[in-house]
Amino acid sequence: MRLYYKSLIALSHFYILIFCVLTLQLVGCNSEIENNLPVRATIDLLDPIIDLEGDLEISDFIWKSLNQYYYWQDDILMLSDSISEEEKLYAEYISKNENAKVFFNDLIHPEDKFSFLQDNYRDLENLIQGIEASNGVEFGLLFACQTCRQLIGYVKYILEGSNASTKDIKRGDLFTGVNGIQLTVDNYNELLFGDNLAYTLNMVLLNNGVIINNGKEVKLLKEEKFQFNPIQVAKTLDTSMGKVGYLMYNQFVPDKSSLLNQIFGEFKSEGILDLILDLRYNGGGSVKNCVALGSMITGQFPSQVFVQEEWNLKMSNYLSVQFGKESFKERFISSLPNGEIINSLSLRRIFILTSSESASASELLINGLSSFIDVIHIGERTVGKNVGSITVYDYIDDEQTKNPDHTVALQPIVLKIANNDGYSDYSDGLEPDFNVKEKIDDFGVLGDTRESLLSYAISIITESQISSTLKESSIPLIKVQDPLMMRRQGMFVDKKINLKELN
Repeated sequence: MRLYYKSLIALSHFYILIFCVLTLQLVGCNSEIENNLPVRATIDLLDPIIDLEGDLEISDFIWKSLNQYYYWQDDILMLSDSISEEEKLYAEYISKNENAKVFFNDLIHPEDKFSFLQDNYRDLENLIQGIEASNGVEFGLLFACQTCRQLIGYVKYILEGSNASTKDIKRGDLFTGVNGIQLTVDNYNELLFGDNLAYTLNMVLLNNGVIINNGKEVKLLKEEKFQFNPIQVAKTLDTSMGKVGYLMYNQFVPDKSSLLNQIFGEFKSEGILDLILDLRYNGGGSVKNCVALGSMITGQFPSQVFVQEEWNLKMSNYLSVQFGKESFKERFISSLPNGEIINSLSLRRIFILTSSESASASELLINGLSSFIDVIHIGERTVGKNVGSITVYDYIDDEQTKNPDHTVALQPIVLKIANNDGYSDYSDGLEPDFNVKEKIDDFGVLGDTRESLLSYAISIITESQISSTLKESSIPLIKVQDPLMMRRQGMFVDKKINLKELN
Protein backbone atom coordinates (compact mmCIF):
# COMPACT_ATOMS: atom_id res chain seq x y z
CA MET A 1 0.00 0.00 0.00
CA ARG A 2 1.22 3.44 -0.90
CA LEU A 3 -0.35 6.87 -0.41
CA TYR A 4 -0.07 9.29 -3.30
CA TYR A 5 -1.23 12.82 -4.01
CA LYS A 6 -3.83 12.50 -6.77
CA SER A 7 -2.92 14.53 -9.83
CA LEU A 8 -5.86 16.48 -11.20
CA ILE A 9 -3.90 18.51 -13.75
CA ALA A 10 -1.64 16.39 -15.93
CA LEU A 11 1.85 16.30 -14.43
CA SER A 12 1.72 19.96 -13.48
CA HIS A 13 -0.89 20.60 -10.82
CA PHE A 14 -3.28 18.81 -8.52
CA TYR A 15 -6.20 19.77 -6.42
CA ILE A 16 -6.42 19.09 -2.73
CA LEU A 17 -10.13 18.52 -2.22
CA ILE A 18 -10.92 19.13 1.44
CA PHE A 19 -14.29 17.80 2.58
CA CYS A 20 -16.25 19.06 5.70
CA VAL A 21 -14.13 21.69 6.41
CA LEU A 22 -12.23 19.65 3.45
CA THR A 23 -11.46 16.87 0.84
CA LEU A 24 -7.72 16.30 0.09
CA GLN A 25 -6.80 13.81 -2.59
CA LEU A 26 -3.29 12.55 -2.32
CA VAL A 27 -0.43 11.77 -4.74
CA GLY A 28 2.93 10.25 -4.08
CA CYS A 29 6.15 12.15 -3.68
CA ASN A 30 9.77 11.65 -2.70
CA SER A 31 9.82 14.75 -0.50
CA GLU A 32 11.01 14.41 3.05
CA ILE A 33 8.44 14.77 5.83
CA GLU A 34 9.77 13.79 9.24
CA ASN A 35 13.05 12.33 10.47
CA ASN A 36 14.37 13.13 6.99
CA LEU A 37 12.77 9.97 5.58
CA PRO A 38 11.03 10.09 2.19
CA VAL A 39 7.31 9.28 2.17
CA ARG A 40 7.75 6.19 0.00
CA ALA A 41 10.68 4.91 2.00
CA THR A 42 8.66 5.21 5.20
CA ILE A 43 5.83 3.22 3.70
CA ASP A 44 7.80 0.66 1.71
CA LEU A 45 9.87 -0.41 4.69
CA LEU A 46 6.95 -2.48 5.91
CA ASP A 47 5.79 -4.12 2.70
CA PRO A 48 8.11 -7.18 2.83
CA ILE A 49 7.03 -7.95 6.40
CA ILE A 50 3.23 -7.77 6.14
CA ASP A 51 1.19 -10.07 3.96
CA LEU A 52 -1.07 -7.39 2.53
CA GLU A 53 -4.07 -9.44 1.64
CA GLY A 54 -7.74 -9.09 2.47
CA ASP A 55 -8.71 -7.21 5.61
CA LEU A 56 -5.11 -6.83 6.80
CA GLU A 57 -4.31 -4.82 3.68
CA ILE A 58 -7.07 -2.37 4.61
CA SER A 59 -5.95 -2.21 8.25
CA ASP A 60 -2.39 -1.41 7.15
CA PHE A 61 -3.78 1.31 4.88
CA ILE A 62 -5.82 2.73 7.78
CA TRP A 63 -2.88 2.93 10.21
CA LYS A 64 -0.46 4.54 7.77
CA SER A 65 -3.06 7.09 6.67
CA LEU A 66 -3.99 8.14 10.20
CA ASN A 67 -0.36 8.15 11.33
CA GLN A 68 0.50 10.68 8.65
CA TYR A 69 -2.55 12.92 8.31
CA TYR A 70 -4.78 12.65 11.39
CA TYR A 71 -5.17 15.94 13.25
CA TRP A 72 -4.79 14.24 16.66
CA GLN A 73 -2.02 11.86 15.56
CA ASP A 74 0.37 13.10 18.23
CA ASP A 75 -2.24 12.51 20.96
CA ILE A 76 -3.05 8.89 20.07
CA LEU A 77 -0.54 6.46 21.59
CA MET A 78 -1.20 3.73 19.02
CA LEU A 79 -0.57 6.16 16.15
CA SER A 80 2.91 7.03 17.37
CA ASP A 81 5.71 6.81 14.80
CA SER A 82 7.46 4.41 17.18
CA ILE A 83 4.80 1.76 16.43
CA SER A 84 6.20 1.23 12.94
CA GLU A 85 9.90 1.41 13.88
CA GLU A 86 10.12 -2.33 14.58
CA GLU A 87 8.77 -4.07 11.48
CA LYS A 88 7.99 -7.39 13.11
CA LEU A 89 6.10 -5.85 16.01
CA TYR A 90 4.16 -3.63 13.63
CA ALA A 91 3.23 -6.66 11.51
CA GLU A 92 1.98 -8.46 14.61
CA TYR A 93 -0.01 -5.40 15.65
CA ILE A 94 -1.74 -5.13 12.26
CA SER A 95 -2.44 -8.87 12.18
CA LYS A 96 -4.46 -8.52 15.40
CA ASN A 97 -6.68 -5.82 13.89
CA GLU A 98 -8.26 -7.22 10.76
CA ASN A 99 -11.74 -5.71 11.34
CA ALA A 100 -11.29 -2.41 9.46
CA LYS A 101 -14.18 -0.46 10.99
CA VAL A 102 -13.39 -1.50 14.55
CA PHE A 103 -9.69 -0.75 14.03
CA PHE A 104 -10.44 2.67 12.55
CA ASN A 105 -12.77 3.60 15.40
CA ASP A 106 -10.27 2.40 18.01
CA LEU A 107 -7.70 4.87 16.66
CA ILE A 108 -10.04 7.89 16.71
CA HIS A 109 -9.64 10.64 19.34
CA PRO A 110 -12.49 10.94 21.91
CA GLU A 111 -13.17 14.51 20.77
CA ASP A 112 -13.53 13.48 17.13
CA LYS A 113 -17.20 13.36 16.06
CA PHE A 114 -16.67 13.49 12.33
CA SER A 115 -13.99 11.09 10.99
CA PHE A 116 -15.39 8.06 9.22
CA LEU A 117 -14.50 5.10 7.04
CA GLN A 118 -16.32 4.92 3.68
CA ASP A 119 -17.01 1.41 2.38
CA ASN A 120 -17.50 2.59 -1.20
CA TYR A 121 -15.70 5.79 -2.18
CA ARG A 122 -17.95 6.22 -5.25
CA ASP A 123 -20.86 7.13 -2.97
CA LEU A 124 -18.71 9.76 -1.29
CA GLU A 125 -17.53 11.21 -4.60
CA ASN A 126 -21.14 11.60 -5.76
CA LEU A 127 -22.14 13.26 -2.50
CA ILE A 128 -19.40 15.88 -2.86
CA GLN A 129 -20.79 16.78 -6.28
CA GLY A 130 -24.34 17.05 -4.93
CA ILE A 131 -25.37 13.79 -6.59
CA GLU A 132 -27.34 11.26 -4.57
CA ALA A 133 -30.35 8.99 -4.68
CA SER A 134 -33.35 11.25 -4.07
CA ASN A 135 -37.07 11.48 -4.69
CA GLY A 136 -36.90 15.23 -4.04
CA VAL A 137 -38.47 15.36 -0.58
CA GLU A 138 -36.09 17.09 1.79
CA PHE A 139 -37.42 16.26 5.24
CA GLY A 140 -36.60 16.24 8.92
CA LEU A 141 -37.73 13.99 11.75
CA LEU A 142 -39.00 14.85 15.22
CA PHE A 143 -40.01 12.85 18.24
CA ALA A 144 -43.81 12.90 18.51
CA CYS A 145 -43.57 13.61 22.24
CA GLN A 146 -41.03 14.03 25.02
CA THR A 147 -40.97 10.38 26.15
CA CYS A 148 -42.16 8.28 23.17
CA ARG A 149 -40.26 6.54 20.37
CA GLN A 150 -42.71 7.45 17.60
CA LEU A 151 -41.54 9.99 15.03
CA ILE A 152 -43.09 12.70 12.88
CA GLY A 153 -41.61 13.59 9.51
CA TYR A 154 -41.88 17.16 8.23
CA VAL A 155 -41.17 18.40 4.71
CA LYS A 156 -38.58 21.18 4.60
CA TYR A 157 -38.79 21.77 0.85
CA ILE A 158 -39.17 19.99 -2.49
CA LEU A 159 -36.31 19.77 -4.99
CA GLU A 160 -37.04 21.26 -8.38
CA GLY A 161 -37.24 18.72 -11.21
CA SER A 162 -37.57 15.75 -8.85
CA ASN A 163 -40.17 13.00 -8.66
CA ALA A 164 -41.77 14.73 -5.68
CA SER A 165 -42.15 17.99 -7.62
CA THR A 166 -44.87 16.25 -9.67
CA LYS A 167 -46.73 14.96 -6.58
CA ASP A 168 -49.17 16.49 -4.10
CA ILE A 169 -46.63 17.24 -1.39
CA LYS A 170 -45.12 20.53 -0.20
CA ARG A 171 -43.15 22.28 2.52
CA GLY A 172 -44.80 21.92 5.92
CA ASP A 173 -46.59 18.65 5.13
CA LEU A 174 -46.31 15.98 7.83
CA PHE A 175 -46.08 12.19 7.78
CA THR A 176 -45.87 9.52 10.47
CA GLY A 177 -45.61 6.32 8.43
CA VAL A 178 -43.88 4.70 5.48
CA ASN A 179 -45.64 1.94 3.53
CA GLY A 180 -48.23 1.78 6.31
CA ILE A 181 -45.63 1.26 9.04
CA GLN A 182 -45.44 3.74 11.93
CA LEU A 183 -42.11 5.58 11.98
CA THR A 184 -40.08 5.05 15.14
CA VAL A 185 -36.57 5.76 16.29
CA ASP A 186 -35.86 2.05 15.71
CA ASN A 187 -36.99 1.72 12.08
CA TYR A 188 -36.61 5.11 10.36
CA ASN A 189 -33.17 4.32 8.96
CA GLU A 190 -34.39 1.19 7.22
CA LEU A 191 -37.65 2.73 5.97
CA LEU A 192 -36.34 6.09 4.73
CA PHE A 193 -32.61 5.64 4.13
CA GLY A 194 -32.45 2.02 3.00
CA ASP A 195 -31.76 0.66 -0.48
CA ASN A 196 -35.41 0.80 -1.49
CA LEU A 197 -35.90 3.37 -4.24
CA ALA A 198 -39.69 3.48 -3.94
CA TYR A 199 -41.86 4.04 -0.89
CA THR A 200 -45.17 5.59 0.13
CA LEU A 201 -45.49 8.27 2.79
CA ASN A 202 -48.54 8.15 5.06
CA MET A 203 -49.52 11.76 5.66
CA VAL A 204 -51.12 13.37 8.72
CA LEU A 205 -52.46 16.73 9.84
CA LEU A 206 -51.78 18.70 12.99
CA ASN A 207 -54.85 20.25 14.64
CA ASN A 208 -54.25 22.24 17.84
CA GLY A 209 -51.27 20.06 18.66
CA VAL A 210 -53.14 16.81 17.94
CA ILE A 211 -51.91 14.52 15.14
CA ILE A 212 -54.76 13.40 12.86
CA ASN A 213 -54.45 10.73 10.17
CA ASN A 214 -55.95 12.23 7.01
CA GLY A 215 -55.71 9.03 4.95
CA LYS A 216 -53.54 10.71 2.31
CA GLU A 217 -50.71 8.69 0.74
CA VAL A 218 -47.90 10.00 -1.47
CA LYS A 219 -46.04 7.46 -3.62
CA LEU A 220 -42.45 8.47 -4.35
CA LEU A 221 -39.61 7.12 -6.48
CA LYS A 222 -35.94 7.94 -5.97
CA GLU A 223 -33.68 8.80 -8.89
CA GLU A 224 -30.38 7.03 -8.19
CA LYS A 225 -28.14 9.90 -9.31
CA PHE A 226 -30.19 13.04 -8.88
CA GLN A 227 -28.31 16.35 -8.95
CA PHE A 228 -30.15 19.24 -7.36
CA ASN A 229 -29.86 23.00 -7.67
CA PRO A 230 -28.72 24.35 -4.27
CA ILE A 231 -30.21 27.78 -5.03
CA GLN A 232 -33.67 27.21 -3.59
CA VAL A 233 -34.92 30.83 -3.53
CA ALA A 234 -33.44 34.12 -4.79
CA LYS A 235 -35.56 37.25 -4.78
CA THR A 236 -35.69 40.94 -3.92
CA LEU A 237 -38.14 42.05 -1.23
CA ASP A 238 -39.63 45.53 -0.83
CA THR A 239 -39.60 46.77 2.77
CA SER A 240 -40.27 50.07 4.51
CA MET A 241 -36.48 50.56 4.69
CA GLY A 242 -35.82 49.83 1.03
CA LYS A 243 -35.01 46.76 -1.05
CA VAL A 244 -33.69 43.63 0.67
CA GLY A 245 -32.18 40.62 -1.07
CA TYR A 246 -33.13 37.10 0.07
CA LEU A 247 -31.13 34.02 -0.92
CA MET A 248 -31.66 30.48 0.31
CA TYR A 249 -28.54 28.46 -0.53
CA ASN A 250 -28.53 24.80 0.45
CA GLN A 251 -25.07 23.51 -0.55
CA PHE A 252 -21.77 25.14 -1.50
CA VAL A 253 -21.11 23.75 -4.97
CA PRO A 254 -18.07 24.84 -7.04
CA ASP A 255 -19.83 25.10 -10.40
CA LYS A 256 -22.58 27.31 -8.95
CA SER A 257 -20.29 30.30 -8.40
CA SER A 258 -21.12 31.76 -11.81
CA LEU A 259 -24.86 31.39 -11.23
CA LEU A 260 -24.49 33.00 -7.79
CA ASN A 261 -22.58 35.84 -9.44
CA GLN A 262 -25.49 36.42 -11.82
CA ILE A 263 -27.89 36.59 -8.88
CA PHE A 264 -25.65 39.09 -7.10
CA GLY A 265 -25.50 41.10 -10.31
CA GLU A 266 -29.30 41.32 -10.15
CA PHE A 267 -29.20 42.27 -6.46
CA LYS A 268 -26.69 44.97 -7.31
CA SER A 269 -28.70 46.38 -10.21
CA GLU A 270 -31.85 46.43 -8.07
CA GLY A 271 -30.01 48.42 -5.41
CA ILE A 272 -30.58 46.19 -2.39
CA LEU A 273 -29.51 47.75 0.91
CA ASP A 274 -29.41 44.54 2.97
CA LEU A 275 -29.06 40.82 2.30
CA ILE A 276 -30.68 37.93 4.15
CA LEU A 277 -28.74 34.72 3.46
CA ASP A 278 -30.64 31.57 4.46
CA LEU A 279 -28.31 28.67 5.34
CA ARG A 280 -30.68 26.76 7.64
CA TYR A 281 -30.56 23.62 5.43
CA ASN A 282 -26.96 24.01 4.26
CA GLY A 283 -24.55 21.36 5.58
CA GLY A 284 -21.50 22.75 3.76
CA GLY A 285 -19.55 22.12 0.56
CA SER A 286 -16.87 23.88 -1.47
CA VAL A 287 -14.61 26.35 0.30
CA LYS A 288 -13.81 28.02 -3.04
CA ASN A 289 -17.53 28.56 -3.56
CA CYS A 290 -17.80 29.83 0.03
CA VAL A 291 -14.97 32.32 -0.55
CA ALA A 292 -16.60 33.44 -3.80
CA LEU A 293 -19.90 34.03 -1.98
CA GLY A 294 -18.12 35.93 0.77
CA SER A 295 -16.44 38.08 -1.88
CA MET A 296 -19.81 38.83 -3.50
CA ILE A 297 -21.25 39.88 -0.14
CA THR A 298 -18.29 42.18 0.53
CA GLY A 299 -15.77 43.31 -2.09
CA GLN A 300 -14.10 45.97 0.02
CA PHE A 301 -11.40 43.64 1.33
CA PRO A 302 -9.47 42.61 -1.80
CA SER A 303 -6.89 39.86 -1.29
CA GLN A 304 -7.24 39.86 2.49
CA VAL A 305 -7.20 36.47 4.24
CA PHE A 306 -10.71 35.06 4.52
CA VAL A 307 -9.79 31.80 6.32
CA GLN A 308 -6.64 29.86 7.24
CA GLU A 309 -5.91 26.19 7.92
CA GLU A 310 -4.32 24.64 11.02
CA TRP A 311 -2.82 21.17 10.33
CA ASN A 312 -1.04 18.77 12.66
CA LEU A 313 2.66 19.47 13.28
CA LYS A 314 3.89 16.74 10.92
CA MET A 315 1.85 17.97 7.96
CA SER A 316 2.29 21.67 8.81
CA ASN A 317 6.06 21.34 8.61
CA TYR A 318 5.86 19.37 5.38
CA LEU A 319 3.39 21.67 3.61
CA SER A 320 5.21 24.81 4.77
CA VAL A 321 8.53 23.58 3.38
CA GLN A 322 7.10 22.29 0.10
CA PHE A 323 4.45 24.86 -0.75
CA GLY A 324 4.95 27.83 1.56
CA LYS A 325 2.74 29.24 4.30
CA GLU A 326 0.49 30.88 1.70
CA SER A 327 -0.90 27.40 0.93
CA PHE A 328 -2.73 27.48 4.29
CA LYS A 329 -4.71 30.64 3.37
CA GLU A 330 -7.83 31.40 1.35
CA ARG A 331 -8.17 35.06 0.36
CA PHE A 332 -11.07 37.18 -0.88
CA ILE A 333 -11.23 37.21 -4.67
CA SER A 334 -12.25 39.83 -7.25
CA SER A 335 -12.90 37.41 -10.13
CA LEU A 336 -13.96 33.80 -10.68
CA PRO A 337 -11.66 31.15 -12.23
CA ASN A 338 -13.49 31.60 -15.56
CA GLY A 339 -12.54 35.30 -15.57
CA GLU A 340 -15.90 36.72 -14.50
CA ILE A 341 -15.61 39.84 -12.37
CA ILE A 342 -17.24 39.36 -8.97
CA ASN A 343 -20.49 41.29 -8.54
CA SER A 344 -19.72 42.50 -5.04
CA LEU A 345 -22.23 44.39 -2.88
CA SER A 346 -19.72 45.90 -0.43
CA LEU A 347 -22.15 45.29 2.43
CA ARG A 348 -21.21 46.38 5.94
CA ARG A 349 -23.59 43.86 7.51
CA ILE A 350 -25.41 40.67 6.59
CA PHE A 351 -28.28 38.69 8.12
CA ILE A 352 -27.67 34.92 8.14
CA LEU A 353 -30.35 32.37 9.04
CA THR A 354 -29.30 28.98 10.45
CA SER A 355 -30.68 25.84 12.07
CA SER A 356 -29.13 23.14 14.22
CA GLU A 357 -28.16 21.41 10.93
CA SER A 358 -26.12 24.29 9.46
CA ALA A 359 -22.51 23.15 9.38
CA SER A 360 -19.01 23.32 7.96
CA ALA A 361 -18.84 25.75 5.03
CA SER A 362 -21.96 27.51 6.36
CA GLU A 363 -20.21 28.04 9.68
CA LEU A 364 -17.04 28.95 7.82
CA LEU A 365 -18.85 31.77 6.00
CA ILE A 366 -20.23 33.16 9.27
CA ASN A 367 -16.89 32.90 11.06
CA GLY A 368 -14.90 34.22 8.09
CA LEU A 369 -17.13 37.25 7.49
CA SER A 370 -17.26 38.12 11.20
CA SER A 371 -13.64 39.32 11.01
CA PHE A 372 -14.69 42.00 8.53
CA ILE A 373 -18.38 42.94 8.72
CA ASP A 374 -21.31 42.78 11.14
CA VAL A 375 -22.94 39.32 10.92
CA ILE A 376 -26.45 39.26 12.42
CA HIS A 377 -27.01 35.57 13.13
CA ILE A 378 -30.65 34.46 13.44
CA GLY A 379 -31.98 30.95 14.08
CA GLU A 380 -30.48 28.07 16.05
CA ARG A 381 -27.00 27.20 17.28
CA THR A 382 -25.07 25.53 14.45
CA VAL A 383 -23.43 22.08 14.43
CA GLY A 384 -19.89 23.16 15.38
CA LYS A 385 -17.86 21.56 12.60
CA ASN A 386 -14.70 23.66 12.78
CA VAL A 387 -12.46 20.83 11.60
CA GLY A 388 -11.64 19.46 8.18
CA SER A 389 -11.35 15.96 6.86
CA ILE A 390 -9.55 14.64 3.80
CA THR A 391 -10.46 11.82 1.47
CA VAL A 392 -7.61 9.30 1.45
CA TYR A 393 -7.56 6.57 -1.20
CA ASP A 394 -5.40 3.44 -1.30
CA TYR A 395 -3.37 4.04 -4.47
CA ILE A 396 -1.05 1.30 -5.70
CA ASP A 397 1.13 3.12 -8.26
CA ASP A 398 2.31 6.50 -9.56
CA GLU A 399 -0.64 6.68 -11.96
CA GLN A 400 -3.02 6.95 -8.98
CA THR A 401 -4.58 3.57 -9.65
CA LYS A 402 -6.97 2.76 -6.83
CA ASN A 403 -6.48 -0.60 -5.18
CA PRO A 404 -8.70 -3.05 -7.12
CA ASP A 405 -9.06 -5.32 -4.08
CA HIS A 406 -11.34 -2.94 -2.14
CA THR A 407 -13.33 0.30 -2.37
CA VAL A 408 -12.55 1.63 1.11
CA ALA A 409 -11.58 5.28 1.52
CA LEU A 410 -10.98 7.24 4.71
CA GLN A 411 -12.37 10.60 5.74
CA PRO A 412 -10.19 11.49 8.76
CA ILE A 413 -10.11 14.90 10.40
CA VAL A 414 -6.80 16.57 9.52
CA LEU A 415 -7.15 20.25 10.36
CA LYS A 416 -9.00 23.10 12.00
CA ILE A 417 -9.98 26.16 10.02
CA ALA A 418 -9.80 29.68 11.47
CA ASN A 419 -10.86 33.15 10.38
CA ASN A 420 -8.59 36.12 9.77
CA ASP A 421 -8.41 36.74 13.52
CA GLY A 422 -7.23 33.19 14.12
CA TYR A 423 -10.51 32.13 15.76
CA SER A 424 -11.47 28.49 15.24
CA ASP A 425 -12.82 27.39 18.64
CA TYR A 426 -16.49 26.84 17.86
CA SER A 427 -16.73 23.07 18.24
CA ASP A 428 -19.93 23.59 20.26
CA GLY A 429 -21.48 25.52 17.39
CA LEU A 430 -21.99 29.20 16.65
CA GLU A 431 -24.55 30.77 18.96
CA PRO A 432 -27.07 33.01 17.17
CA ASP A 433 -27.66 36.61 18.15
CA PHE A 434 -31.39 35.89 18.01
CA ASN A 435 -32.59 32.39 18.85
CA VAL A 436 -35.58 31.64 16.61
CA LYS A 437 -36.91 28.22 15.61
CA GLU A 438 -39.17 27.05 12.81
CA LYS A 439 -42.67 26.13 13.98
CA ILE A 440 -43.94 22.73 12.84
CA ASP A 441 -47.55 23.95 12.87
CA ASP A 442 -46.71 27.10 10.88
CA PHE A 443 -43.76 26.48 8.58
CA GLY A 444 -44.73 29.13 6.08
CA VAL A 445 -43.54 29.46 2.50
CA LEU A 446 -39.83 29.91 1.87
CA GLY A 447 -39.20 33.44 0.64
CA ASP A 448 -42.54 34.70 1.96
CA THR A 449 -42.09 37.67 4.29
CA ARG A 450 -44.46 36.01 6.78
CA GLU A 451 -42.25 32.92 7.19
CA SER A 452 -40.94 32.94 10.78
CA LEU A 453 -37.15 33.29 10.33
CA LEU A 454 -37.38 35.61 7.33
CA SER A 455 -40.02 37.69 9.11
CA TYR A 456 -37.73 38.04 12.13
CA ALA A 457 -34.84 39.29 10.00
CA ILE A 458 -37.04 41.81 8.20
CA SER A 459 -38.38 43.02 11.54
CA ILE A 460 -34.85 43.85 12.66
CA ILE A 461 -34.10 45.65 9.40
CA THR A 462 -37.31 47.69 9.56
CA GLU A 463 -37.14 48.12 13.34
CA SER A 464 -40.71 46.86 13.66
CA GLN A 465 -42.52 44.68 16.21
CA ILE A 466 -41.11 41.13 16.33
CA SER A 467 -42.91 39.60 19.31
CA SER A 468 -45.28 37.59 17.09
CA THR A 469 -42.37 35.51 15.80
CA LEU A 470 -41.50 34.30 19.30
CA LYS A 471 -44.53 32.04 19.76
CA GLU A 472 -43.61 28.44 20.51
CA SER A 473 -44.69 25.56 18.28
CA SER A 474 -47.44 23.32 19.64
CA ILE A 475 -45.02 20.37 19.25
CA PRO A 476 -41.44 20.78 20.51
CA LEU A 477 -38.81 20.51 17.79
CA ILE A 478 -36.87 17.58 19.28
CA LYS A 479 -34.96 16.56 16.19
CA VAL A 480 -33.65 13.15 15.23
CA GLN A 481 -30.22 13.02 13.61
CA ASP A 482 -30.49 12.72 9.84
CA PRO A 483 -27.76 10.34 8.58
CA LEU A 484 -27.86 11.85 5.09
CA MET A 485 -27.59 15.42 6.41
CA MET A 486 -24.67 14.36 8.60
CA ARG A 487 -22.82 13.11 5.50
CA ARG A 488 -23.57 16.39 3.73
CA GLN A 489 -21.98 18.36 6.54
CA GLY A 490 -18.68 18.79 4.80
CA MET A 491 -16.30 21.20 3.15
CA PHE A 492 -13.71 20.87 0.42
CA VAL A 493 -11.13 23.31 -0.88
CA ASP A 494 -9.23 23.33 -4.20
CA LYS A 495 -5.57 24.28 -4.33
CA LYS A 496 -3.18 24.17 -7.26
CA ILE A 497 0.26 22.89 -6.31
CA ASN A 498 3.20 22.43 -8.67
CA LEU A 499 4.15 18.76 -8.89
CA LYS A 500 7.72 19.45 -10.02
CA GLU A 501 8.87 19.91 -6.45
CA LEU A 502 7.37 16.53 -5.56
CA ASN A 503 9.09 14.50 -8.28
